[in-house]
Order: sequence, then C-alpha cells, then structure tokens
Amino acid sequence: MYDDVAMRTIVDIPRPALETLTELSRQDNISRAEAIRRAINLYIKAKHGEEKGEAFGLWRSRDTDGRQYEDRLRDEWERHEGRS
Repeated sequence: MYDDVAMRTIVDIPRPALETLTELSRQDNISRAEAIRRAINLYIKAKHGEEKGEAFGLWRSRDTDGRQYEDRLRDEWERHEGRS
C-alpha cells in the first residue's frame, strides 16, 4: 500500500478541526489517519499541478469545440438581456 519508507509524526490539530475530521472520517468509514493521508496526497497534487492536467482533452468527445459552446452561451445571454 505504501512505499518502502513510512514516517510517523506528531501533528497538533486544533480541536474544531479535529472534531470535523473525526465526523468526516466516520461518514467515510475511514480512520482519521487515512483521512489525513488522503488530505496530504491532495495537497501534494495541488502544489505540483497534477490536477491541472486532468482537464486536458475534456472537450475531445464533444461535437462542438469550446469556442462554439462559449459563443452559444453568449448568444443566450444577449437574448435574455433583450427581454428585460
């Protein structure tokens, strides 16, 4: 599950955050330690920009390109503004 090296650490978590973490962990049926590991992974991905690449090619399977979609939305806004 983890690489060859694991580290145990002590972290001070403010009581309100700990209470919320405990409740969320119960809802997800995971330990607080697992919730913290997941949060750390999300933080690392966000800082390294890995999530930015996940949207690449998002419009690939659509019949229209992004610009056409945007123009169509703007046309709708102009029609609605004209009715006001």
